Amino acid sequence: MSHSLTLARPYARAAFALASEHKALPLWSVRLGFAAAIAADPRVLALFGNPALTADDAVALVAPPGPVDPLFVQFLGVLADNGRMAQLPDIADMFAQLRAESERVVKARVTSAAPLDETELSKLRAALVKRLGHQVELATAVDPELIGGAVIDAGDVVIDGSLRGKLARLQTALAR
Repeated sequence: MSHSLTLARPYARAAFALASEHKALPLWSVRLGFAAAIAADPRVLALFGNPALTADDAVALVAPPGPVDPLFVQFLGVLADNGRMAQLPDIADMFAQLRAESERVVKARVTSAAPLDETELSKLRAALVKRLGHQVELATAVDPELIGGAVIDAGDVVIDGSLRGKLARLQTALAR
């Protein structure tokens, strides 16, 4: 996996630079997301390894429908020419990270024991914005095994405020 990330990194940076230069970050995010979803399909991945598949065919396979963006198609062509179409999911992920960093947005995942209402989510978002100094996009999940509370994963910052986590820390402290 890390080899794939190493291969994807320069392409993600190049895509980000092109999209930034043309002030098309949101559009490129959508296009890369579409192409990555197609490329992640195991049947499509198998096709990328087929020597009978031309670079133009590979581009046509993953290019989003609708109006053609010559720059995006050219980018896909470079990937196809260099045998890097299989890295599209990693490229799209890295592009999203680069975009979030440039827009100063942190993506956080809140896993709680019970569903959170909008008021709780608003308070949580405000507290994270204050702590992290960035805008925060929240994704939520429910895990009843947490017993109570929540776990917040915001990239480099993980806050375990779950009852299960507190019990585990108490057990470790008592075992000493």
